[in-house]
Amino acid sequence: MGLGSRAICFAKRTLEICDRLGAGVSMLAKGVQWNIGKVFHDNRLLYEFNLLPEDGHAFPAFINLQQPLFEKFLHEAIVKAQSQGAPIEIRGSNRIDAVVRHEDHVTIDVMTPDGPYVLEADWLVACDGARSPIRSMLGHGFDGRVFEDNFLIADVKMKANFPTERWFWFEPHFKSGDSALLHKQPDDIWRIDFQLGWNIDRQKELKPENIRARVSAMLGPDVDYELDWCSIYTFQCRRMEKFRNGPVLFAGDSAHQVSPFGARGANSGMQDADNLGWKLALVVQGLAPDTLLDSYDSERVYGADENIANSTRATDFITPKSAISKLFRDAVLQLAETVPFARTVVNSGRLSMPCTYDGSPLNGPDVASFPARTRPGSPCPDAPIGADWLLRLLGGNFTLLAIDADVPTTFSACGIPLSVLSVSGRDNKALGERYLGNATSAVYLIRPDQHVAARFEHFDEEVVAAAVGRAIAKDVVDA
Repeated sequence: MGLGSRAICFAKRTLEICDRLGAGVSMLAKGVQWNIGKVFHDNRLLYEFNLLPEDGHAFPAFINLQQPLFEKFLHEAIVKAQSQGAPIEIRGSNRIDAVVRHEDHVTIDVMTPDGPYVLEADWLVACDGARSPIRSMLGHGFDGRVFEDNFLIADVKMKANFPTERWFWFEPHFKSGDSALLHKQPDDIWRIDFQLGWNIDRQKELKPENIRARVSAMLGPDVDYELDWCSIYTFQCRRMEKFRNGPVLFAGDSAHQVSPFGARGANSGMQDADNLGWKLALVVQGLAPDTLLDSYDSERVYGADENIANSTRATDFITPKSAISKLFRDAVLQLAETVPFARTVVNSGRLSMPCTYDGSPLNGPDVASFPARTRPGSPCPDAPIGADWLLRLLGGNFTLLAIDADVPTTFSACGIPLSVLSVSGRDNKALGERYLGNATSAVYLIRPDQHVAARFEHFDEEVVAAAVGRAIAKDVVDA
């Protein structure tokens, strides 16, 4: 497992993905749950926000959980899957020294403490981080913006009475940085970020006495604490041109990078894996053409661009690059104290939301009168179903979700057996609002990553089968 807290802020969508993998409950039990954020200017509260303003979800908007613990729970889920026969291997201390891409496979040179060996694979998924050796070996670019501001992370162990909320300061009154962030983690650890600016002396700033001076100014003289871990970082917003390059696919930081504002890094990487996993499985099983993997590229490039745009806007607001930009930022902050509309312009980091794949080539038929939030391409919102939850009942297969609609108890299309889930929305306000609107019934085709593939007023075997074909890129091949 990794060292230092690193990523700590994991979104509801990530928890829903991990729940399908068997790790969500453990993460929820250990993590610090939060929905409320507060934004300050100097010592004045500008506004607060609630990221989960509606009931009827199994998971909160976010939990704070140190990345090593997040990795630990995923590793435990993998070990459990291995014990149940899943064909998974974890090979530690294996370093990739060379990758040769062929038309239909890759050759990989691997070095271990016991010597080298060679692997041949039909597919290689490169999840090797922002400095991606595999990306460099294959000569791919990584274009975007590099930001010069330095930020100090301090993980502080203390007993404190601060509420479990996200607190962000512009130009804080305690003068420890140009901006500051306070977040609670498990085990009485608190994440504190300070914006230090350009052209700093890193060695000087990382001296314990200098870190303590900043932290003590923020917390006050009466708070006892211990420094647990510290680091200084800068960041970039950039991505590869394509995430699929023949039999090599890139995911996570190797494919795209964003600033930390909005917790879009690790959360978007989880969405990459969730998007790619089911598609690659169908291709490997011979149930879908490899052109299905082109949709991984188009959908997740779309998602990366959305994250980069949000992250860049937040960075430009938090760290204005010119006198005019700072004048605008300060005017917005002043207005936001008394004028509600100005608060929508304040940007301390638009927090991670799941991507809706509008315009995806996999999207099928729609019913315009159904709720917009569950249109094709959108992630399925959760809802209580009796004592259970909708997303847990959907699982990780292609599923026909029938809400007060007649559907067969079993159904297959394109060689794929679909799960069938029939529920009632008549006495379920959350389900009705999210999936029916003013309609009395509906049929949804749900992808294995729990995005809506298509939706219908009623079940029609040929129409639904065609939508399944489109969702696995078979209609393109058969056309």
